[in-house]
Amino acid sequence: MALELAIVDAFTDTPFRGNPAAVAVLDRFPDDGFMQSVALEMNLSETAFCAPRQDGAYDLRWFTPTTEVDLCGHATLATAHVLGGGAEFHTRSGLLTCVGEDGWIRMDLPADPPVPTDAPTTVRLPGLAWYGLGKWDALAVLEDPAQVRNFSPDLSAIAGIGVRGLIVSAVGDRSGFDCVSRVFAPGFGIPEDPVTGSAHCTLAAYWSGRLGRDDLVGEQASPRGGTVRMRCAGDRVGVAGQAVTVARVSLAV
Repeated sequence: MALELAIVDAFTDTPFRGNPAAVAVLDRFPDDGFMQSVALEMNLSETAFCAPRQDGAYDLRWFTPTTEVDLCGHATLATAHVLGGGAEFHTRSGLLTCVGEDGWIRMDLPADPPVPTDAPTTVRLPGLAWYGLGKWDALAVLEDPAQVRNFSPDLSAIAGIGVRGLIVSAVGDRSGFDCVSRVFAPGFGIPEDPVTGSAHCTLAAYWSGRLGRDDLVGEQASPRGGTVRMRCAGDRVGVAGQAVTVARVSLAV
């Protein structure tokens, strides 16, 4: 038996940029331990497993190298890309709908507005202007975008803050971008995530309120980099990106 996976770079139209995800489209899910072992073997920030339902939609699950997660934007985008652009997914975060639009795939995701709270004293955050918690991640807004680009994370301290990851962000400093961000999730086996769709559910809520508009474009300034379009609509966020398949892998298992 062989397990076939596609390797897709999400939130980019250029190979070897954006955020890579492995995608396996299966007749049915294997056991959880097997899927976790595959995710560890692939050693990407996410490996997605999807299986068709009788109603024409799909069940979708996401695994980091160390654990299953409740929501992953870039692996959802990668899976929709593999399936042709449009799909409906039943997930641990509810029903997620993906629609292809002029070479982009827009995902309908739950908004995750951050609530202001005290920043942890264990994490050094130079230029901190605002700090809050969403359902999944903490958001630290810094005064200067250069502080985001030059941020040097203490990964052990970040792993101890009690949430999935830390988003550091500031207003955008490049033409066409409203905000810049980086994301760190060492407690989930991801020192720095290249581009994080679900983090933009939090970023969209924050920056929409601060900038006074619903349509935004974010730059995730990891070494690979990526572009994320956001559209706020009440308790939902449209998160859109491009994707490109760069490899197909067959695991002899």
